[in-house]
This record gives sequence, structure tokens and C-alpha cells, in this order.
Amino acid sequence: MCSGRVDLEFVFRSFANWQDGVLIGGCKLNECNYITHGNYDALGNTYICKKIMERIGLNPDRLSIEFMSGGDGNRLADVVNGFVQKIKEIGPIGESEGIDKNILKHDLDAVRKLIPYLRLVEREKLRVPVRSEEGYREFYASDEVNRLFDEVVFGNLAISRIVSLLREKPLSTGEISENLGLSPSEVAKYMNSSSRQGLVKFDTDSSRYSLVG
Repeated sequence: MCSGRVDLEFVFRSFANWQDGVLIGGCKLNECNYITHGNYDALGNTYICKKIMERIGLNPDRLSIEFMSGGDGNRLADVVNGFVQKIKEIGPIGESEGIDKNILKHDLDAVRKLIPYLRLVEREKLRVPVRSEEGYREFYASDEVNRLFDEVVFGNLAISRIVSLLREKPLSTGEISENLGLSPSEVAKYMNSSSRQGLVKFDTDSSRYSLVG
């Protein structure tokens, strides 16, 4: 299977199933067996995943991508062994980062619900101008892309994370803030946006937010 078929959903589903690490293997860049050069798509998806992992508190080193040819059997063994050793050193997912298992489950559920939107963002706004490993690295580290993620992606991710939490029970601003590591003012901003969209409502008697319907 072409590495370009490795969807964002596959990666985050693996983490949601408590896999401690994900290694993506692709053919060498600029040596694609197909005309699509899907290995570059896999590289772009890896950068997107790592940015989201950092935002929800997961060590981005839990995800890695390596490029090699069919004749690189010895290198493949070295890469797999090295990755396994690195993941052992990092430790169990969530536990090593100090994230409560229930909170991490909510966060990963929220990310997975956002993936169709992320695909649209990737298709429409994340067009790398130069197809090279260095070009992708520079593009995804640029201020422009970081600004795009802050304004377009992470705002929607925060709302998705809050909605996922509220499916379990109503919560106050302070409780949401504590669970997600957001400031009370950030929570208030996202709650105002969610209220306008008809997603949540505020109960004045209990001072808690809950889902509509």
C-alpha cells in the first residue's frame, strides 16, 4: 500500500487504541513507484499529526516516518528496532506525559471527529510550494502555517474537545479549564462560539455548561 494512503484517522485511531507509537514507512522521496508521489502526502500528514499531538500534550516522537527502498532490508530492521527502543524509553502513552487516561480518550475522540475538517484544511490551505524534505520541514515550521493552525485548526479542535467532555456530564468554566489546560478566558471564548452554533447551553442555577439536545 502506498504510504500516501495512511490517513490521519489511521494514526489517531492507533493512539485511541492505546498504541504507544506509530511508525510510517514509505518509499524514498522522489523515487515513488506511482505518479502520485504519495510519500510526500504521508510526510505532510505526519507534520499535521505532530502539531496536533503537541497541542493535546502527547509526545510527538511517538510518531515517526521513514523513507527507504525495497532493498533496504537491513536498514528497515535497524529503523524498527530503533523506534521500538525509543518508544520504550518514552513509556506508555498518556501515562508518561502525565495525562489522565479519560482526558486523553476524550481528546483523541475529539481529534478524530475533526479529521474530515482537517482534510479540507490540508487540501485547500496547506499546499507546500517545494516538493522536498527540507521544503516540507520549512513550510510546516513557518509562522504562516503556525498562525493558520492557531486560528483555523486549534480553535475548532478546542471546541471539539470541550463538546467531547460535555457528552459525559455538565461542567463549569473552571472544570473545563482544568481538564483541557485552557485559561478561563479561552474557555469563555470557545463557549460563546459554541453557544452561537447551538452546540452548548449554560445553566445559570448550576453555573455549568451542557450540550444542547
